[in-house]
Amino acid sequence: MSEENSNQPASINDLHPRMQLEGTIRRVELYGAFVDIGLERDGLVHISRLSDRRVDRVSDVVKEGDRVTVWVTEVDPNAGRIGLAMVKPPDVNWRDLAEGQAYTGQVVRVERYGVFVDIGAEKPGLLHAKEMKNDVFRNTSEVFRVGDEVEVRILGLDRQKRRIDLTMENLADTIEEDDVDEEELPTPIEVAFRKAQETRRQDKRRAPEKRRREDQDDILSRTLRQHGGSS
Repeated sequence: MSEENSNQPASINDLHPRMQLEGTIRRVELYGAFVDIGLERDGLVHISRLSDRRVDRVSDVVKEGDRVTVWVTEVDPNAGRIGLAMVKPPDVNWRDLAEGQAYTGQVVRVERYGVFVDIGAEKPGLLHAKEMKNDVFRNTSEVFRVGDEVEVRILGLDRQKRRIDLTMENLADTIEEDDVDEEELPTPIEVAFRKAQETRRQDKRRAPEKRRREDQDDILSRTLRQHGGSS
């Protein structure tokens, strides 16, 4: 047995959603393909789960005897039913999504009204132009390109339509940066105190020079008086 198959489950009870398996296409039907995964029951890959693209005929993707990698989507031990997919499940499950969550996503599509960002969920979310940190631009293509990474936050969810609305506003890292900047800025009292200290330092530097000039003026004045008195 190869290393890939060494972790194969021993029974249907060992299966769980998102488990990755290796198998062989045993039978092809109009609605999907049955896969031998080494258990008492074969698993079914529905035609909609054969590829991330539209599939018109199962035979266009697989044929009997093909070795395939599949992921478990559902298990019903009582009914002996095993649902499989040949498309890797998303990293983020729909039920785990919530408003306010922050993600680092990748731009997968650019439209005039916004960009679609893959955050690891079943479908990419929409970052509308009005949610782009109030940047001023004529078209989203001036700001984003496919493949760009972007920090986003979930603004809203429509679970029925499988829709994710995203925003770039109010991100935690932005708030933290603003806090750091505010801490570094001196208060008005600190500014006044610093100016007063600088004025005192300048006065101290000027005092000796002022006294020297006053002494010189005094000597000059006495000299003039003396000369004036002797004439």
